Amino acid sequence: MSIQKGFVHTVFFWLKEKNNEDHQKGLHAGLLKLAENELIATGFVGQPADTNREVIDSSYDFSITFIFKNKADQDAYQTHPKHLEFIDNCSQYWQKVLVYDAES
Repeated sequence: MSIQKGFVHTVFFWLKEKNNEDHQKGLHAGLLKLAENELIATGFVGQPADTNREVIDSSYDFSITFIFKNKADQDAYQTHPKHLEFIDNCSQYWQKVLVYDAES
């Protein structure tokens, strides 16, 4: 295995209404569309895995992990029209967002 260099942007989303199927579908569709951004080198959109260990927090509803070539691409992504459109269209669905960024 080789260690890759890049900027890793991981975001966890908690829905306002966990059992609202329309909200689930709306946020999921928005995340998939967001992942199509040309600045993202590699993207993952997911939901909690079916794992159960003491160190795992699976209280969130959706997550994204986007890998950028560098911090400059991630910075450009933050103000990119597609990212801003996602926030405008989908922020109605979440009650909490938590971001973890890592750089290597």
